[in-house]
Amino acid sequence: MEKKLLLPLAVAHKHAHGGGGERPWARPWRWAKTAFFVAAMLASLLLVCAPPLLVVLLDLALPPALLLRGGDGGGGSLALAVVAQARAFDFRSSLVDLPAVSAARALLILCAYVACGGGGAYLGVVVACAAGSVCYVLAKAAAVLPRRAAGGARAVAAAGGPEAMLLLSLALAAAHLAVAYRTSCRERRRMLVYRIDVEGAVRLKGGHQTPKGPKQ
Repeated sequence: MEKKLLLPLAVAHKHAHGGGGERPWARPWRWAKTAFFVAAMLASLLLVCAPPLLVVLLDLALPPALLLRGGDGGGGSLALAVVAQARAFDFRSSLVDLPAVSAARALLILCAYVACGGGGAYLGVVVACAAGSVCYVLAKAAAVLPRRAAGGARAVAAAGGPEAMLLLSLALAAAHLAVAYRTSCRERRRMLVYRIDVEGAVRLKGGHQTPKGPKQ
């Protein structure tokens, strides 16, 4: 009887002192694995199923992050940095317009992708948006870079390098074009296969069969 009572007491004492419990890093490790699994699933979904959405998200997120990182208030919020630069906006020195151009480009392309799918209209909208944004970025570079080289603007010098922002905008425009071209080609192949299937089904339904070759 005493042995039966001592066994539960020993088990309870062991759990109370953490001998049989889980290790302190086990729960955070499970959370980290779950977060990594969810992030990997979302990334694979965007890469395989909807690459245009991935580029749109990058176009919306990267330029503001780079602007906030390069601004004077590195620890401040994005809204404060945007408001501060918008109040003292100068085309030859301020860089706040580049994230705005990227956001407008991304939203227009997203609307075209949702409305038109991956067809030719979507590709045309992407080409127009990319060409317009590239022209604006080149004009911005022609206005900003000579003034930065001359050292005539504190805002440009404080931005930590407008070259990174300009190159990022050009790279995202090229990414939009590449993804739109691949998506349009894939959509054309899909429509071609669908048309062949429909024509074959119509022939079978109407009783039309392809003539056989002459017997030899």
